[in-house]
Amino acid sequence: MSSPPTEGTFRERVLALVARIPPGRVMTYGQLALLAGQPGAARQAGYVMNALMDGDSGLPWQRVINAQGRVSTHKLGFGDLQEGLLRAEGVEFGASGRCDLARWQWWPGGEAHSPPTRLR
Repeated sequence: MSSPPTEGTFRERVLALVARIPPGRVMTYGQLALLAGQPGAARQAGYVMNALMDGDSGLPWQRVINAQGRVSTHKLGFGDLQEGLLRAEGVEFGASGRCDLARWQWWPGGEAHSPPTRLR
């Protein structure tokens, strides 16, 4: 099982994790913060992700969503784009705009590794 990145700045660790998210899967902001070594720093992970939305990074920013299984970028004007990109990868959203994290959430190291729900 591969482990999350442990070297570099928080930003570098978050970006390294985002680069590993496979198509058709998602991670949450809180999950990124946890795996980047700063549990509880979901908002800071969001700031890192916000800088990627210009599209020039080449990183799959669209694969990071909130802990409720929703995209958080509607207020920034990117919500429909983000949902569309995820749907194109096969991620399904219900009528309420939520995806099922139990189905679509990705954890480094494989499918067998999944933490308790409260860490999502």
